[in-house]
Amino acid sequence: MNLPRLTKLELQVLEALWTHGRASIREIQEFFPEPRPAYTTIQTTVYRLEAKRALRRVRKISNAHIFEPILERDVARHRLLDEILSFFGGRAQPMMAQLAEAGKLTLEDVRELEKMIQNADRRKSDRKEKSK
Repeated sequence: MNLPRLTKLELQVLEALWTHGRASIREIQEFFPEPRPAYTTIQTTVYRLEAKRALRRVRKISNAHIFEPILERDVARHRLLDEILSFFGGRAQPMMAQLAEAGKLTLEDVRELEKMIQNADRRKSDRKEKSK
């Protein structure tokens, strides 16, 4: 599946749907904090996401169409992460260094990541053992 490239506003619209479930354009707009984007801005963004096959209309109530996401949150996150990593030559280390320099990565974050990596390695080893 060819994953669509998403803008910040498109991701915000999808986040509203991932968090709150099915919604009309007006409801999506109301999920935004003040000052909210204009109704027509949200409408255009929703229609763009529909064209990109990131969401779909599921029903119509009076004049309002109800939309739900097709694209899963994790899939969108992986796509975005791949884009970000491409700025760092596809490697995580320079990105992590940038985060540390910007004060966005703490020693506690690194410790948690280390545990996650060790658990992932253990699961990978377990799968290899079971497949033998």
